[in-house]
Amino acid sequence: MPRLPPATLYLLWILTGAFLLQWVTGGGEGPVGSPLVTWLALWPIGSEGLDGGGFLPWQLVTYAALHGDFIHLFFNAFMVWMIGAPLEAQWGTRRYVQFALACIIAAGLVHLLCTLFGLFPSGPTLGISGLAYGLLLAFGLMFPEQRVMLLIPPVPIKAKYLVLILAGLALFFGLAAPGGIAHFAHLGGMLGAWLMLRYWRGDPPFGRRRPGLRPVR
Repeated sequence: MPRLPPATLYLLWILTGAFLLQWVTGGGEGPVGSPLVTWLALWPIGSEGLDGGGFLPWQLVTYAALHGDFIHLFFNAFMVWMIGAPLEAQWGTRRYVQFALACIIAAGLVHLLCTLFGLFPSGPTLGISGLAYGLLLAFGLMFPEQRVMLLIPPVPIKAKYLVLILAGLALFFGLAAPGGIAHFAHLGGMLGAWLMLRYWRGDPPFGRRRPGLRPVR
């Protein structure tokens, strides 16, 4: 089995370590009862005093390290490993870290805007799903005809169709039945990925592509 590139490896260790700390410090409430949620999860603007939490600027990054349960962690870590590792190997670690931060921060900002407009119930948000969706978008744009095997159900589907389906579902459920899932944060992660890819390529809104500039693949 090939070695994981450094950023992917460290990210998986951070996700695993943070989840274990959540369990250890969560008491009878499990991971969501950890004091880490108070300080590191993403709280809506103006939520000071709500369950002891409140918005702090660093939460736009740190919320991604926390997860609500093992299934939440497993699927996000699986996407980071399955798609993030080959993309880091192709882009290089520096660009991959830039991409990851863009997806995470964009997902957080979009989610905060949605909470201000009442599109999501007040409460903490956690998880690296924004990056997972951003990685999916990047993979779908770079390798649209590549077939990927779904976990549930185990059927192959072209990457471009998978991206369209997941984006459509996120938009539908975000508007119709948000529940406890930050669907618009997923779309925000895709937006951050799209903007980062266009920035690297020199495409609008970041200016015209310069002659001879090698496109990012």
